[in-house]
Amino acid sequence: MRARLRRSLRTRLALLASIAMVLLNIVVSAFVLYGTRDEARDIRSLEVSGKALRVLMLVKKYQLPRLLEPDGLDGIQVIDPDGHPVTWTQSLAGAPRQTTAIPRPDQANDDAELCDLPAFPGTCKIVVALRAYQPDGTWVIYAFEPTVPWYVSPQVILFLLGMTAGLAAVTWLGVSRVVHRTLAPVGSITTRLAEITAGGGGMRVPVPDTDDELRALAETANETLERLEAAMRQQEIAIERQRRFAGDASHDLRSPITAMRTQVEEAMLHPEDTDWQATGTEVLASLDRLQAIVSDLLTLTKLDADAPSRREHVDLGELVVTETTRPRTKRVITHAQESVVIMGDRLQLVRLLTNLLDNAERHAETRIDVTARQEGGEAVLEVLDDGAGIAPAQRELVFERFTRLDDARSRDIGGTGLGLPIAREIATAHQGTLTIEDSDTGARFVLRIPVSG
Repeated sequence: MRARLRRSLRTRLALLASIAMVLLNIVVSAFVLYGTRDEARDIRSLEVSGKALRVLMLVKKYQLPRLLEPDGLDGIQVIDPDGHPVTWTQSLAGAPRQTTAIPRPDQANDDAELCDLPAFPGTCKIVVALRAYQPDGTWVIYAFEPTVPWYVSPQVILFLLGMTAGLAAVTWLGVSRVVHRTLAPVGSITTRLAEITAGGGGMRVPVPDTDDELRALAETANETLERLEAAMRQQEIAIERQRRFAGDASHDLRSPITAMRTQVEEAMLHPEDTDWQATGTEVLASLDRLQAIVSDLLTLTKLDADAPSRREHVDLGELVVTETTRPRTKRVITHAQESVVIMGDRLQLVRLLTNLLDNAERHAETRIDVTARQEGGEAVLEVLDDGAGIAPAQRELVFERFTRLDDARSRDIGGTGLGLPIAREIATAHQGTLTIEDSDTGARFVLRIPVSG
């Protein structure tokens, strides 16, 4: 079907070009015929004048016979000074004067194309008139010859028709070939796109060697396909991430629920021997863990959905001082520069700092260093603990949701596995970055956010 459509388009374009060429040739041929006919008429007039000139010489020599030889003309007529025909060819014997239109008063020799003359009704003739000045007056010699037809001659018509047909044929072949070569890359692109749609292979179309619109089209199509392929890869990654996240979330939600169920079932099996106070405390601890996980999941859901938040000017140094004054199990040392102002959601930034402090508190040996400063056009927040640190190969893994590392930094000592992912999502929502950078000891988390203009 596609090949037939291409042939149909090629045929239509070739036919259109051929018709245009024929019409152009008709117009050109009309001008050629017009110019050729005028030229042929002038040549014929000169030939007729030459034959009439021989009769004029007879008048000059007073040797004019009564009957003239036609000399290949349709007729010759000699008019005396009184305006009467006195000599003629056989075709004009006894005929009256044929015309008085020529010669014109200011012309000694004249010619014209005249129709419906008395001796030649229904036809047009080339008429040449010559004046012969004699002592007894002015004589006029008329010579008549058939006019040149509009087509000049059959040979001219055949030549023009042949030229028109030849040019139309050449146009058909040329346009057909050019269109075929032009559409060949389109066919390849179409075939490749169909293969991609059908299921498979690298998502690229062939790029023609020509430097024209088709090459630009193929390159644009490849750029679009590249973006589509990248989007599909991102979608696959996102789907896999969501699948893994759902599995991890199910597991982490099931753990406290299972623990609570086990605690309650054991207590109910031996109610008389159960310390209900201790059992209630254990169940409350599991509920606290469950509530923390659900709360973090809701926070991530809002961040993933780009939920609108209230933005205001926040002094990062003042925020650090305020949040680090709360008591913790490890010593917190603060280095806060004043007037490090950023535009952001204060509650989200507090949550980010709290998550970093909670993470550092779980893994620090004795102390946590918190620094807030401005570097160029960025506000920088650092949270450094003196714990075991994180290997460079695992520094991005800790920002994955529900990621488990080695025992030294596992989350089974109180974390939900969502604190650091939430912190990074908040940083991203503020057009910032949250990374783990090199340090002499422990883990050094660095937040960079553009300062407020």
